[in-house]
Amino acid sequence: MVFANKGWENTPEAARLACDYAREHGIKHVVIASKTGYTTDIFMDTFAKAGVDVHFVNVTHCYGDLGPGQCEMTPEKRRELTDKGVTVITATHALSGAERGIVNKYGGVTPAILMADTLKMLGQGMKVGVEISLMAMDNGAVPYGEEILAVGGCGHGADYVISLIPGHSNNLFETKVIDIICKPRIS
Repeated sequence: MVFANKGWENTPEAARLACDYAREHGIKHVVIASKTGYTTDIFMDTFAKAGVDVHFVNVTHCYGDLGPGQCEMTPEKRRELTDKGVTVITATHALSGAERGIVNKYGGVTPAILMADTLKMLGQGMKVGVEISLMAMDNGAVPYGEEILAVGGCGHGADYVISLIPGHSNNLFETKVIDIICKPRIS
């Protein structure tokens, strides 16, 4: 599915398409980029209504992204999600992290940032999906060698869903993107 435009309004349809794909392919793990947790709520509701049982992983922005010592997900929302069985990961972004700090101070480009920008050629959601999958794998939130779904977007909500088998960050080229379930048209 290719959405005519990117944005939040695609989230319910992205959730439905992800749910259908998970049912059809026996996917048991869905990793979602959601800085506040509300996109994860929409996916959980969609899967529950369809009777599709999966393990959800919510990957937030790291502390400090909003401001020094701050995280965009409230402690209450984190507790609400974990109480529902969601694994919540807040960690340094796999394809930027410390490298971005080096570039910000000294300039230039680093291999991980170059990789991130290359993935963005396929859309912001492709980069996000690969990155959060690496983060989930590095945190033990998804099983090694298993196909999962990764959900990303262009800032708010979700408009990009991919299926992939992620590697760990230290072996990131083991990552294999299998299908693009939905994405916005890139203009």
